Amino acid sequence: MNYLKQLAGQTAVYGLGTIVPRLMNFLLMTPFYTRVFQKGEYGVVTELYAYAALLLVLLTYGMETTFFRYSEKEKNKDLVYSTSFISLLVTSLVFIAIILLFSQPIADLIHYSSHHEYIVYFGLIIGIDAFASIPFARLRQQNKAFRFAIIKVINVLVLIALNVFFLWVCPMIAENNPESPLLVFYSPDIGVGYAFISNLIASIVTLILLIPDIFKIKLKFDKALLRRMLNYSFPILIVGLLGMFNDVSDKIFLKYFWPDKEEALQIVGIYGANFKLAVLLTIFTQMFRYAAEPFFFAKAKEKDSKQMYADVMKYFVIFELLIFLGVTLYIDFAKYFIDEKFWEGLSIVPVILFAKIFFGITINLSIWYKLTDKTRYGAYINLIGALVIIFFNVMLIPVWGYMASAWGQFACYFSIMLLSFFLGRRHFRIDYDLKSIISYTAFALVLFTINENLSIESLWAQTFLSTLMILFFIGVVYFRERRSFVGKAK
Repeated sequence: MNYLKQLAGQTAVYGLGTIVPRLMNFLLMTPFYTRVFQKGEYGVVTELYAYAALLLVLLTYGMETTFFRYSEKEKNKDLVYSTSFISLLVTSLVFIAIILLFSQPIADLIHYSSHHEYIVYFGLIIGIDAFASIPFARLRQQNKAFRFAIIKVINVLVLIALNVFFLWVCPMIAENNPESPLLVFYSPDIGVGYAFISNLIASIVTLILLIPDIFKIKLKFDKALLRRMLNYSFPILIVGLLGMFNDVSDKIFLKYFWPDKEEALQIVGIYGANFKLAVLLTIFTQMFRYAAEPFFFAKAKEKDSKQMYADVMKYFVIFELLIFLGVTLYIDFAKYFIDEKFWEGLSIVPVILFAKIFFGITINLSIWYKLTDKTRYGAYINLIGALVIIFFNVMLIPVWGYMASAWGQFACYFSIMLLSFFLGRRHFRIDYDLKSIISYTAFALVLFTINENLSIESLWAQTFLSTLMILFFIGVVYFRERRSFVGKAK
């Protein structure tokens, strides 16, 4: 089972570039933002980053996955990189120009008329990040994971340092020493805008660090190659847009369908803050995706590739269930990562966590349409998921409140998972170990349900019991998988 060790090693290394920065962001910025911002201000941050996530998918239009695919198919890998890079450069510059010209009408459209500068900040951030995506993809393709990680970590360090400076240090200086020369960089009227300014500067620093990688080869453009790549990437763009819509649209819908418009952004803030408590699962899934995508393509031609994919799925689900138990059983500690004023939304956390497990499973399942070049099926599947999300948010927010958004996530990814599985069995059958996957999932849910229904006043007694439950889960998994794992390793 050396391939599992190889994938685990690559996942861990890419974790330096994904889990460490995002964990730093979570551990430092989430507590920071939820304490320096009021609910409504954090709602602004939550909503605008939801729009940004959608636009970033649009601006990269599936080129990362396409780059990996064509790097395997084409002999001239440098030409694939160069053509992808130039294509994204042009589209990013066009996007930035449009945003600069129409920032005020866009701000009016999404109800930020008095803050059109937010639109400018995000236009620049999205354009730069989209432009940088192919150099980052090339680092992954060349297995330069440590350089990838270093640049990602620097990005987050700059982001954190600037946020702390603008949102904590400067207000403190302004209060105690209003004549300080440091305040030349600060205006209290900008407020939440400093979160976006910090992100913009961090993105610029990242782009500067990537310059040596960008110009290592002579840039050439092949129009015919780009046409073939775009034909492959267009369905991936649709899949990506629909997938991101499914992930972030709830933060947008809440603002428009919450009955009380005056408190809508506060509700978005509460929902967004508690959504962050599922970040450990999201981080693991993301770092797995970074490592798994090139790994799956590279192993596709090997004789036992389908068995590899089945093994990877099983151990992936086990690890995700362990994270689910870790967060939910220790929720009395995890909740302190957000400020107390947001705790009223903690009920969404288990629902969102399980939705993220389904999402992680679909990443494994999606390999069938990527390897068979039937990426249009990914679009069909995610479209159905989007319809589920729309139904739950549009129809049920007025009735269930933000729980409608949480259950919409759950129902969406559950639907996508089932469709991906059954279509995959028809077009590229992989015999996953369903018995083990289902039994481990049921076992984790039983432990969670027992924990939820226990009334233990002592926090330490509850923590002790939660620890025993997690150790029990690990012990059962080890006992059941020990022989299989050792046998295959031989």
